[in-house]
Amino acid sequence: MLKDWPAQERPREKLLQQGSQSLSDAELLAIFLRTGVQGCNVVELSRNLLNSFGSLAAIFASSHNDFCQRHGLGTAKYVQLQACLEMSKRFLAEQLKQGQALTSSQATKQYLQSELRGESREVFAVLFLDNQHQVLNFERLFFGTIDAAAVYPRIIVEQVLKQKAAAVILTHNHPSGVCEASIADKQITERIKQALQLIDVRVLDHLIVAGHQCYSFAEHGQI
Repeated sequence: MLKDWPAQERPREKLLQQGSQSLSDAELLAIFLRTGVQGCNVVELSRNLLNSFGSLAAIFASSHNDFCQRHGLGTAKYVQLQACLEMSKRFLAEQLKQGQALTSSQATKQYLQSELRGESREVFAVLFLDNQHQVLNFERLFFGTIDAAAVYPRIIVEQVLKQKAAAVILTHNHPSGVCEASIADKQITERIKQALQLIDVRVLDHLIVAGHQCYSFAEHGQI
């Protein structure tokens, strides 16, 4: 029984004593699930679910039907999980819109990962910024198959003018999980840069989201 464990090993007590960062994925999931099932305490159930799905990200990205087919889960927990996911997205979005987060590339990556890593198809989006590099808006603009998206620089120029943006951060996801820039990624980045230079708008970075990883063109000297 979980209640028989030493207090410092129980997920809730451990979080209070050592902070949330000290918990494993299974322990965090156990706090969310709250209770186990017959013959299986909540931590064991969490480990079984992580093994079954493969990762926390896969649990978040699972469909309602797939989620509810797993032992110990159901519609109520699916709704709670999706609410937690949406709250985390909104929290990160609020941080960015407060104008402070762009001093940290890590905060920007976390926000874009939360938005795109669950997508099953390729999505190309743009983070629009003002002349102080504060966030004006985030928009998904192009949608493709699992390995390609048709991206049109003209549409991005139109949206930049509409948003009255002074700079942008480009982003798209790789559903394949490969966290590196392809030749096509580099080519479209250069085309967009050239198009935006004509209206004096800077491309600060192009971030590729691949699961829990994120590739930055700026960090690799490609912007």
